[in-house]
Amino acid sequence: MSNSKLNKLYTILTDRIDDTVYNYTIPDVWNTFNYQGEELLHVPNHEQMVHPYRFFSTLIKDVFLSQTSEAFNPHVSLSKALNKKPKRNALGGDWLKESVMYSTMIRASSAWDSDRSGKLEDKNIYQFKETGTFLKMLTMLPLLQKMGVNTVYMLPISKFSLKDKKGDLGSPYGVSNFNELDPNLKDPLTGDAMTLDEEFEAFVEACHLLNMRVMIDIIPRTNAVENDLIKDHPEWFYWIKASEASNYKVPFVEGFDLTVTPKFEYMARVYQSPAIKEHISRFEFDPKTQNPALWEKVRKRKNLMKEIEKEFNLKIAPAFSDYINDIQPPWTDITFFRMYLDHPKETRQYLDSPNDTPPYILYDTIKSNMYHGDQPNMALWKKLANIVPSYQKRFGIDGARIDMGHALPAKLIQMIFKEARSIDPDFGFIAEELNPDYAESSRKVGYNIIIGNGFIMIPRIWEAKAKEFYYQMRHLKAPVFAGSETHDTPRIAARDGGETLALTTTILNMFMPNGVPFINSAQEVFEKQMMNTGLDCSDKDKYNLSDEDPYQGKLALFDRYQFHYTHSKRWVIPNVLEFIKPLRQKYLPQITNTKYFIPIHDEHAQFVGYAFYKNTNVKKNNVLMVLANLNPYHEMWLKPSVFDVREASQNHETIGKLRFSTHEEPRDFTQFLDFDKLDLHLGAGEVKIVEF
Repeated sequence: MSNSKLNKLYTILTDRIDDTVYNYTIPDVWNTFNYQGEELLHVPNHEQMVHPYRFFSTLIKDVFLSQTSEAFNPHVSLSKALNKKPKRNALGGDWLKESVMYSTMIRASSAWDSDRSGKLEDKNIYQFKETGTFLKMLTMLPLLQKMGVNTVYMLPISKFSLKDKKGDLGSPYGVSNFNELDPNLKDPLTGDAMTLDEEFEAFVEACHLLNMRVMIDIIPRTNAVENDLIKDHPEWFYWIKASEASNYKVPFVEGFDLTVTPKFEYMARVYQSPAIKEHISRFEFDPKTQNPALWEKVRKRKNLMKEIEKEFNLKIAPAFSDYINDIQPPWTDITFFRMYLDHPKETRQYLDSPNDTPPYILYDTIKSNMYHGDQPNMALWKKLANIVPSYQKRFGIDGARIDMGHALPAKLIQMIFKEARSIDPDFGFIAEELNPDYAESSRKVGYNIIIGNGFIMIPRIWEAKAKEFYYQMRHLKAPVFAGSETHDTPRIAARDGGETLALTTTILNMFMPNGVPFINSAQEVFEKQMMNTGLDCSDKDKYNLSDEDPYQGKLALFDRYQFHYTHSKRWVIPNVLEFIKPLRQKYLPQITNTKYFIPIHDEHAQFVGYAFYKNTNVKKNNVLMVLANLNPYHEMWLKPSVFDVREASQNHETIGKLRFSTHEEPRDFTQFLDFDKLDLHLGAGEVKIVEF
């Protein structure tokens, strides 16, 4: 295979195999491909000691290079490699409807204290990096394949700033250069023999060889407060006096509740607020506008931001929420881009002197899907629209999620879509839209799927919100994440119901009509510590581990963090998903087309029942029922009707097969009562899958 970065990586690692005995361990779940090197030792706490160069080179040879073919080009998107194009008048990227998605943060997902020193080190006793890298993430791919994952979605992998950083390591969302990869993801195992870009190329190549697609996260609305664009485009950002930066805060507007959408009819009152007037008065024109000659000298100096403070007394203004009276403090590590070079035409009338008022951050100026200027910042828009094509051309990615895309100008979104799909017509896009009410509008814009609110609804089993979500999402015009958690939310295993509910919902998510199964990093090993205190959580959710655990109170999005891959039940979810994978695959056309779905109802608030049927000539073995008890503590007996299933499928069989249960082995299923009803018993948290 010409130009194979995997092959290059394999050669580099193989050449470095020596007789050194390494104290180098991995969690055993990273050895799903059953490496049996002669040096392998099983050590306590479900770890294995391996020779790193021999282990990784064997992984590449046995798992990935064994799949190569002259007819298949893994360096381009999977759709291009397979010559798949959207049908005429169809939306490109709709392969997402059939995907099983795994969300990963490379830095944390492949982090491991390999020398067992008790801490994650940048350089351990062998000068190896213990935080995650693209190379080490290769070990996770066989595990993901086992679980049926076919789409790897990565949190930001771009270079980010450490200015005003959060936590130990900073947030990957504080991007300082869109087109450069995060240098921390480079693995020292390859030394100088391979570049960071080449290692990411090898990772994408490996995914494609396993028939997995790769999606990235792009952040076109915000940038780090210290970024590479300031030098050439200071006018693209918002500025305040550096001497007054400590007084900068989110303004509170009297007369409004907390977290209010900035509707047009509210803005006159907002601008009359003394707090808003004071807030706007803090802003200044950018240094280039203030003194072009001095700026030309300053921009050439090192430590640019310090020089700007020294010469202009200016500092980039931090971002904050676009909701009125959101309780979140300013996001100190990031700022907003100026999408327009003038004030919003809908609200400029409320300014005393618009021409003399510097650009300012406020609910309207940053919510540019609703509020627009007359002068689009077209140079910036073109820059943003070229982020995705840059990754397509260099790495062959398959799709992207647009962070906070719902708040961007509609024309900019269309530019982003157009540029990406001119390269790959089948490129997929995820909308960061949490409100299911906007599913249809997101689809019309050009997104394939939305995130939705499963992470809020699914854990609320007692209020029947989970039941509502599992039944009602099928009516949406766009598919939605069938996910119990995200990187911004509490872990499902830490919610009421614990690991039982985590297993039940992870299985049920695989069959949700109009749902895209979504597995968050380390959800498969019942990780309890959230990655970020972003949504539906409080500060106490940071403390879900024992006080003896070194990662208690740490957040993977910002801190050094090692997921608990050695959990005693670490194989439960992977083994279950591997077992049910053929059933999902067999009925995938029906699961992804609600025309062939029949809900099975019962009054129990924690019962969910699905039926999918094949419209076949032989009316036998053409129905799959998924029956779940969301109550993690108590069993239930019920007699739900299957009359509608009989009518739709024309299947009259009274003996089926219990293909899977969380509580018992497969067997004949004879619990049909009076032909049109089931005589059903479900244990606490049980899922039964029946075919007849």
